[in-house]
Amino acid sequence: MITDPWFYAVAIPAVLLMGLSKGGGFAGVGIVGLPLMSLVIPPLQAVTIILPILMVQDIVGVWAFRKDFSVSSLKILIPASCVGMTIGYFTAATVSNASVMIMVGVIAIVFVVYSLLGGAARRTDPAPESWFKGSFWSVVSAFTSFIANAGAPPFQVYMIPIKLPPKIFAGTAAMYFAFLNYVKFFAFMHLGQVTVPNLKTSAVLFPLAIGATFIGLWTVSRINLKSFYQIVYVLTFLIGVRLVWGGLRASGWL
Repeated sequence: MITDPWFYAVAIPAVLLMGLSKGGGFAGVGIVGLPLMSLVIPPLQAVTIILPILMVQDIVGVWAFRKDFSVSSLKILIPASCVGMTIGYFTAATVSNASVMIMVGVIAIVFVVYSLLGGAARRTDPAPESWFKGSFWSVVSAFTSFIANAGAPPFQVYMIPIKLPPKIFAGTAAMYFAFLNYVKFFAFMHLGQVTVPNLKTSAVLFPLAIGATFIGLWTVSRINLKSFYQIVYVLTFLIGVRLVWGGLRASGWL
């Protein structure tokens, strides 16, 4: 188990942000957990510590949103996610975290800028669901989630224009990422990345993870639709910038 106080100095705010992401439906803000922990431990170790924490938060989120999610969206997203995770499993050893971070960050930034310039962010009418678009972005989301815990921006590219009510959006995200995380855990076990010391470190953070998720649940039930999506757009853009910057720095370009 990690005992370095500097690790917990970054792990605690990371877990709090992941809880807000899980419980509040701000699917994306939790991405910063990996870059934060990667400041003090290797990225792959950070992934294996974060994953059990996310799984505990998933239990709370799935229970809380068990009646509030889009079945039609999940019917499109879940099958395609299996393809993305399969690609991630077989390429995990060859694809660098830096390249994935840059790719996801660019997607997030371009999506927000395009939406704002095109007026999509100001639209009140929802975009129709699409099997082709949903499947494509789910494959990308599952792949980037497997490689770098960065599946939220591609997920948002498809889901935000549909303009689901905040609780339905949050519930759909909770169900989708819970499925990804539990499948990923067994895949990481098969890859030999799940260790007892890392699991013990995750367990120390479980109480904070659960409490942070409940804070997110309290938030999403008290925010209106317009404010909710404004926050999501801002967070998506900022996270995109952070991912690109982190990826360029990790690759040696900065």
